[in-house]
Amino acid sequence: MKELRSIGIDVESANEGVSEVEEGGFWRRNRPRFLALAVVAVVALAVLALNRILVDVNYDDLIVAIQDTSWLNIGLSLLFTTFSFAALSIYDRQALALVAHKVPFNYVALTSFCAYAVGNVAGFGPLTGGTIRYRFYSPLGVSPEDVSRIVGYVTAAFGFGLLFVTGLGLLMADAKLAALVGLPAIAVRVAAIAILLFVSAVFIAATVGPKQVTVFGRTVALPGPKALALQLAATVSDLIASALVLWVLLPAGAIDFPSMLSIYSVAIALGILSHVPGGAGVFEAVILGALGTTVSLDGVVGALVLYRVIYYVMPLAVAVIVLAVTEVRRAAVANSALARGTVALVPLVLSAFAVVLGAMLVFSGATPASGQKLDWLQSAFPLPVVEAGHFIASILGLLMILAGRGLVHRLDGAWWLTVVLAASSIVLAFVKGFEVGEAVLLAILFVTLLLTRNIFSRPASLIEDRLSPGWWLCVGTILALALAILFFVYKDVGYSHELWWQFEFTATAPRSLRALLGVGLSAGCAAVWLLTRAPAGRSARPTADELRAAISIIDNQPLADANLVRTSDKSLLFSGNDDAFLMYRKRGRSWVALYGPIGNPAAHSELVWRFVELARRHGGRAVFYEVPGESLSIYADAGLSAFKLGEEARVGLESFDLKGSRRASIRTALNKAERDGIVFELLPVDRIGESMDELERVSAAWLAEHAVREKAFSLGAFERGYIATQPVAVLKRQGRILAFANVMTTAEKQEATVDLMRFDPEAPNGSMEVLFARLLMHFKQEGYKWFSLGMAPLAGLSGNPAAPIWHRVGRAAYDHGEAFYNFRGLRAFKNKFDPIWTARYMAVASGLSPLLAIADVTVLIGGGIRGVISK
Repeated sequence: MKELRSIGIDVESANEGVSEVEEGGFWRRNRPRFLALAVVAVVALAVLALNRILVDVNYDDLIVAIQDTSWLNIGLSLLFTTFSFAALSIYDRQALALVAHKVPFNYVALTSFCAYAVGNVAGFGPLTGGTIRYRFYSPLGVSPEDVSRIVGYVTAAFGFGLLFVTGLGLLMADAKLAALVGLPAIAVRVAAIAILLFVSAVFIAATVGPKQVTVFGRTVALPGPKALALQLAATVSDLIASALVLWVLLPAGAIDFPSMLSIYSVAIALGILSHVPGGAGVFEAVILGALGTTVSLDGVVGALVLYRVIYYVMPLAVAVIVLAVTEVRRAAVANSALARGTVALVPLVLSAFAVVLGAMLVFSGATPASGQKLDWLQSAFPLPVVEAGHFIASILGLLMILAGRGLVHRLDGAWWLTVVLAASSIVLAFVKGFEVGEAVLLAILFVTLLLTRNIFSRPASLIEDRLSPGWWLCVGTILALALAILFFVYKDVGYSHELWWQFEFTATAPRSLRALLGVGLSAGCAAVWLLTRAPAGRSARPTADELRAAISIIDNQPLADANLVRTSDKSLLFSGNDDAFLMYRKRGRSWVALYGPIGNPAAHSELVWRFVELARRHGGRAVFYEVPGESLSIYADAGLSAFKLGEEARVGLESFDLKGSRRASIRTALNKAERDGIVFELLPVDRIGESMDELERVSAAWLAEHAVREKAFSLGAFERGYIATQPVAVLKRQGRILAFANVMTTAEKQEATVDLMRFDPEAPNGSMEVLFARLLMHFKQEGYKWFSLGMAPLAGLSGNPAAPIWHRVGRAAYDHGEAFYNFRGLRAFKNKFDPIWTARYMAVASGLSPLLAIADVTVLIGGGIRGVISK
């Protein structure tokens, strides 16, 4: 039966996945590279634009402009920042209502605040914010599909509100804005009216039209008019408040607020679309390009610097403090959902904070200390100490950025490294220039790391890990901006080779030049080390001792399918205490673990993370095949996404019987088998040997009749050593075996299932039904709670056009693939026994990884490409 439940999904899904890759051709295969190149190009253009715009701005004048900003205006900007983040919490509340999930508002507010605090800094908020939402909401029972809907709703709601605010601002300030950007007023007015008409059309469609609309060829579900109005009000409030944060920091009378709101909306939109972390450079270039001709550039640049600190850095610091306080109190509420969610949020938020502070140290290395601070330094420290402190602090900033990736995944090595870096940087903040602000932020990070030490408990190698392209892009963006800052600050200093060898307290340009060179060389060395290591690693068969250890673990856990370890064709990875294990195989770049961790639940998280790191260390992708929905939060913590494979049919044996009209066909088959003299017998292990030849005869006849080969990995093959390890159920007539199934159980008596189920071609119709009915009744009498009938491939996938592409492809195969595999017939057969259907997933990185992974799993199950082609 397991052969039936696995072959279909693997072959069909693999074929669908390969076809998608081929259809995308060159573009689909290379899209991540093109996207990375596009972001690099955007960063380069933004840097060039900023340097051109700021050609007449003096660094000293900029510092004066920042210092001249009144504390009242700074206080107002902090207040408007609070209003903005409060409005953002309504997004999540509305999205949760849309997917019919009730979550306490304090949970929603904390999740929303952390999602936007991290998303604002990391860039591409839907992706980063989606990860935070998934990690927090999944312990509350929100499914991966619903989290995807929440992220999609929040993204669409923000975009819709951004359109409305832009249109409103254009209409209110058409003449002034037109003069500002050099366009006819009528052009600005027409654009505003067009945008507002589109927003009105959406409202009308939500009120009197269908519940779904098609936009650019995609079907989108619409909320009701009241929900839409509330969401629009929240978005407008958010954008107005965040625009006010910047507006109050600008020089008085610089620009009227409606014009500012329009320019701000465009700048935010372009920053998001650029995929640059935090929209850095892109946002500033738009604001400066629009205001630079009419407003003092010193004041605008100073306002932008303060805006970044207040709206981006301060909320992230507050999020770190809030999570630290919550973590300290977690002992009192250890079993609450809030505590579980906090544990999931802390690594992401601390990682983002570490990256921001690392960038701060790099940028600080490219800027000089003020004259007063230089006087303090000269009286407090000798010149070599100051020079070394400035140089080392910049390199520590780069290391902190790289360590941030390890914090995301809760590595203990990353925790230790960041603690050391933060403590060292606090000292160096005073040595290089009495930077009290830097020291305070670093102290917040240091204390929070100490308070959350128990969360970072995964023993994995940070040095051997490979950084993803996204992290390299982040590092590259920070280095590019640091270089731009260096050229901006010292544009009046003529370059000469002697600069490298000038060591004086007042020689700040050489000091910054050397610091940035050190950062660049360090980044280059890290890149060479991490990118040139050849991928290695292979999966080997387990030793006899490993196999005995795994079997002893199986007897003390409920999953009957874990007995597939007895096939000895999968490698084993054990937990630190040897009380849990993973069985896996490597195919191509896919390291595929079957069923996830088996054994002590307390060791599951450790094993998942160790396996992910093992795959990454060898340049591969970690894949967890056929995992239950209740364990998905563990895989999310490891940075993996869930993709539904189908649904498993499990029969509750306590309530199962053969009475009632729904069991009529089963009773008929049993009665017919009894009249034909067919008897059921469960052969214990010590009696299998005497029937082995006949079992092999039936197996060979079944393979020949169906023209298939033996399978592997998630299926057993008929090997005498494997068949003899567990009981075998048989149907006999006149002493001759007509059908058999090898049974899998554990000592806990929680669940029973079968692997191979094979029939003699002469076996009468209905033999499968008879064998299963007899097995169900037998294990009910033995006191077992569940009997697994296996998975129905592709069952339960959504066919909605708005569903993820994985669902739509799988649903299409389920609906139209009957010529290749009996999807509906298999589900109908299992439904005869009234099972409970539970979803089963594959956990893997998103993008093309699931399609490639399922193709690799198919080859593993088929025993090679030849096995896939020849069934």
